[in-house]
Amino acid sequence: MKLGRFFYANRTFFGLVEDDIVKPVKSIDPLIVDSQIYPKDLLKILPPVKPSKIICVGLNYRDHACELKLEIPETPVLFLKPPTCVIGHMENIIYPKHMSKQVDYEGELAIVIKKECRNITPGQANEYILGYTCANDVTARDLQPKNGQWTVAKSFDTFLPLGPVITDEIDPNNSNIRTYLNGKPVQSSNTSNFIFPVENLVSYISSIMTLKPFDVIITGTPSGIGPMKQGDVVEVEIEGIGVLTNFVV
Repeated sequence: MKLGRFFYANRTFFGLVEDDIVKPVKSIDPLIVDSQIYPKDLLKILPPVKPSKIICVGLNYRDHACELKLEIPETPVLFLKPPTCVIGHMENIIYPKHMSKQVDYEGELAIVIKKECRNITPGQANEYILGYTCANDVTARDLQPKNGQWTVAKSFDTFLPLGPVITDEIDPNNSNIRTYLNGKPVQSSNTSNFIFPVENLVSYISSIMTLKPFDVIITGTPSGIGPMKQGDVVEVEIEGIGVLTNFVV
């Protein structure tokens, strides 16, 4: 399954993506598809979901921990981004130049929740996962130490591109992930470097808060984070999902 969210003729809808065509979806769980078909190039691609909350893992790749010379955490390091951060594929990341002089890319795998869950075990997690998409946890890096916490640095509007589609056809704990800046590879890793696998993250987070349908968990970034500037193009590519492309303005 590859699921997107689209806008066409004053209508917003989920659609099942099959090569160059999209079939509108009547129901997500269970998946029920309409008989109507649209050419994909007629549709505006939207962010694949509108989450009620975004839960972020601050350090989850061993190579990134080594890069930062940090100890491996015993439990996931969590923070939140507001839903107003979310934009979609081919949309603009707005550089908050009135407040920041260093805005960084952070390519990540995102988990999309399918149905409400609370206090589930790792063994139950896959029942509650709709699928996975690409994410870019954009960060105003120079504001992190200045504020002593991460909320301001992570929360500007447009600071969470998601997309282009959600899929359940990957191994989330063994997928190649790459970030490109103006076509040059700047991050390259594999989710097998996760400190906490996907199932453990969903279980742990559900022990703290209720996860709702279409909530998003972003799973941390590998080594190689760095700055972007206005005029740059940033792409996050995850094996089996596709490429999320955004423009810095």
